[in-house]
Amino acid sequence: MTETPTKKVLSKRIFKTATEVSGPLLFVNLKGRGGVSYGEIAKVRLPNGEVRSGQILEVSRDIAVVQLFEGTTGIDVKDTTVQFLGETMKLPVSVDVLGRIFNGRGEPIDNQPPIIAKEEWPISGSPINPYARQYPREFIQTGISTLDGLFTLIRGQKLPIFSASGLPHNEVAAQIARQATVLGEKEEFAVVFAAMGITAEEAQFFRNEFQKSGALDRVVLFLNLADDPAIERIITPRLALTAAEYLAYECDMHLLVILTDMTNYAESLREIGAAREEVPGRRGYPGYLYSDLASIYERAGRIRGKKGTITQMPILSMPNDDMTHPVPDLSGYITEGQVLLDRGLHRRGIYPPINVGPSLSRLMKEGIGKGLTRRDHKELADQLYYAYSRGIDLRNLVAVVGEESLTEEDHLYLKFADEFEAKFINQGRDENRSIFATLDIGWDLLAAFPNPKRDLKRISDKILDYFHPSDRDPSVNYNNRDV
Repeated sequence: MTETPTKKVLSKRIFKTATEVSGPLLFVNLKGRGGVSYGEIAKVRLPNGEVRSGQILEVSRDIAVVQLFEGTTGIDVKDTTVQFLGETMKLPVSVDVLGRIFNGRGEPIDNQPPIIAKEEWPISGSPINPYARQYPREFIQTGISTLDGLFTLIRGQKLPIFSASGLPHNEVAAQIARQATVLGEKEEFAVVFAAMGITAEEAQFFRNEFQKSGALDRVVLFLNLADDPAIERIITPRLALTAAEYLAYECDMHLLVILTDMTNYAESLREIGAAREEVPGRRGYPGYLYSDLASIYERAGRIRGKKGTITQMPILSMPNDDMTHPVPDLSGYITEGQVLLDRGLHRRGIYPPINVGPSLSRLMKEGIGKGLTRRDHKELADQLYYAYSRGIDLRNLVAVVGEESLTEEDHLYLKFADEFEAKFINQGRDENRSIFATLDIGWDLLAAFPNPKRDLKRISDKILDYFHPSDRDPSVNYNNRDV
């Protein structure tokens, strides 16, 4: 029986010439046969019959460097066979991924059948023509007042959360995933949640949070644990974004992608770079860290002719609370703002402990106002930010000179800062505030100033006369985007 052309091709791509193991990497001598390329999937068969999967990380002359997803423990290079499959890693895509839980390699771990799909998409994604991009617009409601009121998340935006060890970023991420929605009755909205390098306890927390709240039906959950191979952590966010791209651009859904923790992802890049003996950059991270992060962050946005959108909220922890650390520093250059969690607020029992001062959303103005949130949103946010920042400055001054030197007006701002933290920033972990409730809380706080037109200088007289609590018309429904 003659051998088919397909078998001939595959036989040429089978090698028993592994030469070295270094960390998660396996080096294969191609013996001049070549024909393999970057990103190609490989199957590695051990002497005991076990088969592991990997991906070509680098091809240099006659050497192919294969990164193994299941690790290299127990590999004997003399008796190991490597087969290159001639295709890149792909994810089976279907609307059925909604409500499912996968591991960091895209395999179901929820005791349900595998996804049966007609299509498989490369996890590296397709380059987006800059001309095809549309400017991010429209409001996404998270139910968290500080985010919705002061640092509004816009559909198609990349807005990271900067956290640190011991701060409740997991709780904040889960709350946003549970509560996030777009205003409008006909909008299909879903969340893709990818957790990287987390503990088994944290993984169980996320599963329980989504299951008990019923939010799992509109969530796609990818879980990569801390004891999983580091190389798996590299593909987890790309799997998540591939699922999001299918749901957005083929199913016309609006997607919020939450990636936590991008610092764990960067640590895996550093580990693999060390195994490849690359020349390290800042703090040992590879020199391509910026472009690698950009290849993930830039997969968010809106595309002309497509109804669906992808919005990203990467979460990253800052070692030693250092914002100049390479991961938050480079992320800040790529994304459109940042939300900073504060240790001082957390110690005082304020949740979510969002530090208003250094936080910002550069695209906020594009998604608020009449027809989107409410006409008073922009001016109210400006006034709240000013009054709170002045109160914080006075709080710092009091620590030096005492309260006796403050004027009556200073005392108003000092009290406002306390009330703002207690009533606006602070809210329950399951409390889902509408944007209208958030704006009304802001107005109630500003009502403490006795002379609005003198004290609230960031708000126009027209807005004050219409929205100030003392001037509201009982017959008007203020819970309306068109007001």
